[in-house]
Amino acid sequence: MSDIVIQVENLSKYYRLGLVGTGTLSHDLNRAWAKLRGKPDPTLKIGQEDNNDGNGHIWALQDISFEVTQGEVLGIIGRNGAGKSTLLKILSRVTAPTSGECRVKGRIASLLEVGTGFHPELTGRENIFLNGAILGMTKKEIKQKFDKIVAFAEVEKFIDTPVKRYSSGMYVRLAFAVAAHLDPEILVVDEVLAVGDAAFQKKCLGKMGDVAREGRTVLFVSHNMGAVQRLCIRGVLLDNGYIVKNGNVQEVITSYLHEPQHLNTRHAIFDDDLHQLACILEVELICPGKDCYAILDISDQLEIHIKYAVHRNATGVNIALSLSRDGTVLFNSFDIDTDPGLFESRRAGIYSAQISLPHRLFKAGCYSVSIGIGYPNIAIIDSKPDAISFALAEISEDTTIKSYSKSRPGELLLSLNWNSTLKRSITQ
Repeated sequence: MSDIVIQVENLSKYYRLGLVGTGTLSHDLNRAWAKLRGKPDPTLKIGQEDNNDGNGHIWALQDISFEVTQGEVLGIIGRNGAGKSTLLKILSRVTAPTSGECRVKGRIASLLEVGTGFHPELTGRENIFLNGAILGMTKKEIKQKFDKIVAFAEVEKFIDTPVKRYSSGMYVRLAFAVAAHLDPEILVVDEVLAVGDAAFQKKCLGKMGDVAREGRTVLFVSHNMGAVQRLCIRGVLLDNGYIVKNGNVQEVITSYLHEPQHLNTRHAIFDDDLHQLACILEVELICPGKDCYAILDISDQLEIHIKYAVHRNATGVNIALSLSRDGTVLFNSFDIDTDPGLFESRRAGIYSAQISLPHRLFKAGCYSVSIGIGYPNIAIIDSKPDAISFALAEISEDTTIKSYSKSRPGELLLSLNWNSTLKRSITQ
């Protein structure tokens, strides 16, 4: 069909591990120097073996096939290491596939990492013209877009400053503005918007929506399921290099959130360290009446149980809980909020704490709970980031009636008491 702008057929990408060219230049030099001295590879992680016979390998993508039509906004989701970034790099001609074909019709603007295509020694102004030239635009065309790019990126004061002096936020603002405004037929955006602040992320999502409405194609990779759902019509779910779901974006997101790694990490046990003042020993999510494998609903009453040890009498210590959804922190809570006496004195011993989460407050999505012990604003004694995780789904009968769906604006499903009275009747 003539409106197909991206066609991928049986695409695979194979990487050989432990060889020059598989990492950064510093990794390659360190690996070569260690080999000359007869030392083990310093870049390998603990437990990872170096296959000197050349058989060590990884398939980043395996037999991928899909099509994208003109004007479509496609969301690509999956766990870290699923193959998302590799796929975008192949589509953007950054790297070549091992096998299969990838046909692209039109000019691609790619934003695969912070400052893609920027030269650090050049100013923001010079990089705009450089990127425009790479995209095949004339100097006149770039000048026509220049003011809009600078205004969108909000870097007017620094436009003649070398970009090596930009913060990561400034870098990504200018990089996105260039990619989105220089009229590419296809805009490819990886998980770089997480660098920007919330206001700029919202601005970027709005711009990508405008690009799609103009009939151009957008490929969007993100771990923010809310952003994917708002922006995309269709989704592709990758896992271990394979496409496991391709279709309606809501169905794809639901499949992703119901994967075992999201559902079965509701209980974590940690080692006790007697040398520390205090330690987190256990964190568990409890839903009365449901087992640990059941799908949780937004109307379920959830409890978080924490077990921790205080090895010596302590003063000025608190226990902190942080709840996040799709990487966004929703709130922090501290045990001394309701029991200030624990801050003044906490005797040595084994403690347990239970926190009840209000039901019908949290929207559907993937949540994680982080727990920590420390001296507030001074030092952390023990920390368990993402200690447990769980997914909430919309399976209650009243979610539509009470507008509790995930598409409801806002971060929370806050149900307030409205007291409405009729003050005066109007004669019709």
